[in-house]
Formats: sequence, C-alpha cells, structure tokens
Amino acid sequence: MIQISDLTVKNFMSVGNATQAINFNRKDLTLVLGENLDLGGDDSGARNGTGKTTIINALSYGLYGQALTNIKKDNLINKTNSKGMLVTVNFEKNGINYKIERGRKPNVMKFFVGDVEKEITDEAQGDSRETQSEIERMLGMSHDMFKHILALNTYTEPFLSLKANDQRTIIEQLLGITLLSEKAEILKESIKSTKDAIVQEDFRIKAVTDANKRIQEQIESLKRRQTLWLNKHNQDIDDLQKAYDQLSQIDIEAELAAHQLLASYNEKQKQINDLNSWVRRCELDERREQKLIDQLRTEIASLENHTCHSCGQAFHDSKQENLLEEKRKALQEAALQALATNTQLFEHTDKLKELGELGPIPKTFYDNESDAFEHRASLGNILSQLNAKSDEHDPYGEQIKEMSEQALSEVSFDLINELTTVREHQEFLLKLLTNKDSFIRKRIIDQNLSYLNLRLGQYLDRIGLPHTVKFLNDLSVEITELGRDLDFDNLSRGERNRLILSLSWSFRDVWESLYQPINLLFIDELIDSGMDASGVENSLAILKKMSRDHNKSIWLVSHKDELAGRVNNTLHVVKENGFTSYNTDVEII
Repeated sequence: MIQISDLTVKNFMSVGNATQAINFNRKDLTLVLGENLDLGGDDSGARNGTGKTTIINALSYGLYGQALTNIKKDNLINKTNSKGMLVTVNFEKNGINYKIERGRKPNVMKFFVGDVEKEITDEAQGDSRETQSEIERMLGMSHDMFKHILALNTYTEPFLSLKANDQRTIIEQLLGITLLSEKAEILKESIKSTKDAIVQEDFRIKAVTDANKRIQEQIESLKRRQTLWLNKHNQDIDDLQKAYDQLSQIDIEAELAAHQLLASYNEKQKQINDLNSWVRRCELDERREQKLIDQLRTEIASLENHTCHSCGQAFHDSKQENLLEEKRKALQEAALQALATNTQLFEHTDKLKELGELGPIPKTFYDNESDAFEHRASLGNILSQLNAKSDEHDPYGEQIKEMSEQALSEVSFDLINELTTVREHQEFLLKLLTNKDSFIRKRIIDQNLSYLNLRLGQYLDRIGLPHTVKFLNDLSVEITELGRDLDFDNLSRGERNRLILSLSWSFRDVWESLYQPINLLFIDELIDSGMDASGVENSLAILKKMSRDHNKSIWLVSHKDELAGRVNNTLHVVKENGFTSYNTDVEII
C-alpha cells in the first residue's frame, strides 16, 4: 500500500516564504474551502483564487516534477519572492518511508529511501530523469493516471473527451497492458542488444574469416613459392648429380696418371728423336769427314808424287812442299774431327740403347693434363655444391607450419547461432506482448475489462446516471440510453460530471486491485459544476462510504459553503496579502 502522509510547500505559486504543511494521515472526507481575505473573505463570499488547487499542483509537482496543467516550471515559483521554491512529499510503501524534495531557484532534487539520500548523477534544472523514472516505477502510476484516479479536477481533460489513441493508452496502462508494453520495451532493448551482439559477432567472424582468408592466401603464396623452390632445388640436385655422375665416368686419377705416363712417353720420345737426330747428324758428319779424309789422302798421295791434285801436272817446287804440308795438316784435323764425330756417334747410340724401346703411347681422354686437372676440380666443386644443396633447408616449410597452426583462427558459429536462437525467442515473446491478437493481451483485457465494467456500472447506478456505459473488447467506450447510442458530448454538464466521477472511481478500483491501494483522493470542483442536488448527495454518499470502508483520506475542493454541513471536516485555505496559508488545524463541524 502507498500511504502519502504529508505535503510541505514553500514559495510555490500563491504560497509564500512561510512553509505550509498538510497532513494526509486521515481516514475521512475533508472539505477544502477557500477564504480570500484580500477580496473581503467570508462576508463577501470570496472563495476564488485562494490556492485550493495549489495543494494538488504541489503534490503533482512533488511526485512528478510538473503541475496538473502545462504551467512552465519557473511560473510555479511564487512571483513575489521569485526564489526558494521547495515542495516536500513524505510517503510510505510496503513499510518503507520515502521522501522527495523538489525545488527551483536554487534547483533541488533529493530522493530519500528510509533516511538515506539516493545519489543523483544526472541532476539538471532541479530534475533527474533516472530518479524520476525510479519514482514512477515505485508508484506504479504515470502522471496521466495520477490525474484520472488520484487528483480529479476540472483542468484535466475528461477521459471520454480524449482522442481514441490517448484513451487506449490510459486504459492499457490501467488494465496492466502497459506493463506488457514496458516489458516489450525492455524486450526491445534486449533484442537490440542481442542484434548488436549478433552484428558484433558477425563482424568478428567476418574479421576472423577475412584475416584467415588473407593468411590462407599468404600460406598459398608461400606454398607456391615452396613448390617453385623445391622444384628448383630438386632440379639443381638432379643436374648436379647428373653432372657428377657424368664426370665420375672418367677415372680422373687414372687419367692424371696416364697424363704423367704420356708426359714421360713424350719426354722419352723426344729424347729418342733427339738422339736419332744426333746419330743421323753424326753419321752424316762421319761420312762427310771420311769423304774429306779420303780426298785429302788422295791429294796428299798425288802431291807426294809431285803431281798437282787439281790439274795433274808435275809439281816440284817449294810450293809443292807447302801445299803438301797443308794437306797433311788438314788430313790430321779431319781425322781428329772424324774421331770426335765417331765418339759422339757411339755415345748417342749407347744412350739409345739405354732408353730402349719407346713402347705404345699411353691413352688419355683429355688432350692435355690441364683439362684433366680442370675435370678433377670441377668434380670436387660439383660434389661440394651437391652436398651444400642437399643440406639446404626449406625456407618456407616452418613459415607455412607456423601460420597454419598459430596464425589461422578457428571460426566458430556456436555463439552467433546461440544469439540467433535467443533473438528468435525474444522476437516471439515480443509478438506475444505487442500483437493485438495475442492471447496474453486478450486474457488480460477479458479479465480486467469485466471488472472495470462491473465497477463502472455500480458507480453509475449509485450516482444516479441512467445511461449505460461499457468498455468494449477493442477498448472503445459505448454510451447508450434506452437503446440509443450517444457520445460523451451528448451528455449534460451534470451527467458528464457523474460519468467522470464514476469512471475515475472505477479506474481507481481496477488500479488498486491490480497494483496496490493508495490512501489519498482529491476531487477538485467536479461536484460544484452543474451537479444537481441528488448528484451532489449521491457523490458525497459514495465518497463517505469509500473513506469509511477503505480508510481513504478524501479531500473535496469546492466553492459551495452549503457542503460544509454535509461533511465532518473542513480545511480552510486563506489568502491574505497575496499569500496563501493552510489552516493546519482541520475544523471539525
């Protein structure tokens, strides 16, 4: 149960700097009458402009941060003092005390739970959206609902004068369908969060997939390079092996040994050739020298016979002796020369015998030894290259392995599938909450609408309105009288007031049955306007019974002095010197 205990007001509208307080902890019907001393007071019947409705406006401002009507907040401040406006409301719910302090110039917004002030982080212009939302959730009543079930007044547009959508909004809130809408809004936020999570997960999966794709492309590129490298590596090994095998077909050491033998062979052949050449030359020289010796001997013999060796004539003078001597000397020299040549001939012949036979020429693959040495060098170089090539490490294998095992991320669709399932379930629930054909909405409407029509019919009967008013399943209102369909504007002023009061009381009964009882009720001038004596009497009877049976604190704001005789308690609201004061001592008649 919500028990609004008291209200204090300072510098609010016509209330001045002197704080005014009203105690709502009553269980009776209180008549609120005004007395404008500035206009003559009771003697002149001055009841207007005293600040009676200011009580309801202050309560509305304290609970909701706004007055009953669209008065600008700064215009709620007392115009004379122009500052220091403060409204305080104390109430209790489920055994917990709450207090709201709200004001302007300076801006004030305080909310106490028990004796602990709740922290307000978004205070702006004496208000706080988050705190206000928390207060309204705790009250379970919107400001529009407040005006229709707790603060009935002539300023609020009657329910049946509202547009169809506005009527539907209030009825849905009253019947608890607004709870479905609130839950739907919460569910929409959850769906939005789920969708955002799905989008984020989808982005993550796409990012991982794209990254994996880029990494896979790099891996494939590395594999292509690896294939090219392996092919070239194997081809190089094959080429080197073939070259090595081809060169190995020649026994290079035997080839080099053969070249050494060939060199010896060539040297021996050269020696033999040189010796043969000397032998031939010596033999030629020996024959020539022998021929010279024979010739000199013949000439000497001829000269010894005193015959000229050239012409054959007798030769007896000294000249013959000289020539003979010359010839003998030449013969001696020729003989010595022949002996020397013969000696050389024997020496060369002996050397030839020592050298022996030349034998067969050694066979070689290469024409010269340098080619053979180059062959051996090439063979060693190829073997070194082959060993080095065989020891070469694949430069791409480790990179491919590392990127495949570490760089690639596993793409899991488990979370996004789970989120999608959650979203589908949330959307299904949202349809149940928002679809007008949903069995949940129909069940709530059927149950609560029946009770609303029942209470409305009872109040209409007790207040003396002969019309039949019924809420249909589509939440529209049907007004009939004697089989005739009527509009709200077809009713007289008094009839409309009867219907407004009956609607409000039935709304309140439904609201309290669904949510929680609330102790306070204001009725501002609705019984004054156009209501005949029976209507006033019936209304007062209902209010007294409501106060008595349900322990309600009901405050009836009126201009009618004659009502004072119909109630036990009267609160006088006095206007003097431009300021309103509340007589805190309620007059008991």
